Amino acid sequence: MIDELKKKIDERNYKVAVVGLGYVGLPLAVEFAKGGFPVVGIDIDRKKTDAINSGRSYIPDISDRDLKRAQEEGGLVATTEFSRIGEVDAIIICVPTPLSKTRDPDISYIMSALSEIKKYLKRGHVVSLESTTYPGTTDELVRPTLEKSGLKAGTDFYLAFSPERIDPGNRVYTVKNTPKVVGGINKDSTEIVSYLYSRVLEKVVPVSSCKVAEMSKLLENTFRSINIALANEMAIMCNILGVDVWEVIEAAATKPFGFMKFYPGPGIGGHCIPIDPLYLSWKLRTLNYNARMIEVASEINTSMPRYVVERVADALNEHMKSVKGSKILVLGIAYKKDVNDTRESPAFDVIKLLEIKGASVEYNDPFVPRARINGHFRDSVELTGDRLKQTDCVIITTDHSVYDYEFIVKNARLVVDTKNATKGLSENLIRGKVVKL
Repeated sequence: MIDELKKKIDERNYKVAVVGLGYVGLPLAVEFAKGGFPVVGIDIDRKKTDAINSGRSYIPDISDRDLKRAQEEGGLVATTEFSRIGEVDAIIICVPTPLSKTRDPDISYIMSALSEIKKYLKRGHVVSLESTTYPGTTDELVRPTLEKSGLKAGTDFYLAFSPERIDPGNRVYTVKNTPKVVGGINKDSTEIVSYLYSRVLEKVVPVSSCKVAEMSKLLENTFRSINIALANEMAIMCNILGVDVWEVIEAAATKPFGFMKFYPGPGIGGHCIPIDPLYLSWKLRTLNYNARMIEVASEINTSMPRYVVERVADALNEHMKSVKGSKILVLGIAYKKDVNDTRESPAFDVIKLLEIKGASVEYNDPFVPRARINGHFRDSVELTGDRLKQTDCVIITTDHSVYDYEFIVKNARLVVDTKNATKGLSENLIRGKVVKL
């Protein structure tokens, strides 16, 4: 059956379903369609499916032009109907995997998708899970759930885990040219899933098992989480010692080996770095092991919004002001520069903590015109000279490229810069006005 499937893939007589059309699923669906595969995108959100079918993209990394090309070349269509799985050959699962309120893995979206998929599973189907999860999920949960259909994984259908590596806003590394790790439940599963991905992606990296693939994804983001935590703690220590952490980092980075730059900030955001390491930590707790470095890194990173508020309070005190009653403008609520993704953004915690202390807070973000903050929808305010002059403190929480930082500093009374966005401005301009993390 493997040879038959490869032949169908090469002839593009092979239909792909992508379940979950968010930041991961939509770019992947578009890439398969551009590669000549007929693609069905499935999502429970009708607003998303309607937008796709009308040629409108809601993901910044995918332009309307890209989407229309995918529709023309691959016949990309979107639907809320899981019954369409019965007409496809491969199913790629890209649904969210958040943390619960108790910071435990929430795999309910995966299980909900699987409960629908198993109804339409047939012999020869290829199933690939891309949603980040804890090691063992594919073997221990996905496989037995799908086998309730009466089909046997690895024989009747093929199953693998292939972690997503999407970096929103990255113009250099996209879904096309980022190497794709694939680990199947057996050799045949790894082979056919790798073959499918290799028809549209530049490089595929097969590994020996699903668990290795699952663990590799968690290692990638645990590495980043721990090193960002180190940079954040270094910022706190440098402030105590009276040195510029940004200058320290750049000096250390001149070493041509053994050092990699990570920068501090107001916290960590996005779907991966704040969440993925805790999936691993949770799994190890079930095996009576305490992943201490992960827990400490998480503690440091999640405490940074409180540290930012402390820096704001200190800066206001220097200007004979208290936080209570102050007018504060937060610049950027997206979790990273030049994207509209606010998932897990530390800016929300900064705003909440400031308002608890009695500050009046507004935000500006050209990428996020409206957002739900502390239970209420708010609109991004216009960034004008008058507004800056009337604000007691401006906090730069996201260093969007579109901001004119010289204009901001010139007009603001006080700026707390958590991203080193004001680097390069003249010392005469920023002296007495800008406080860095």
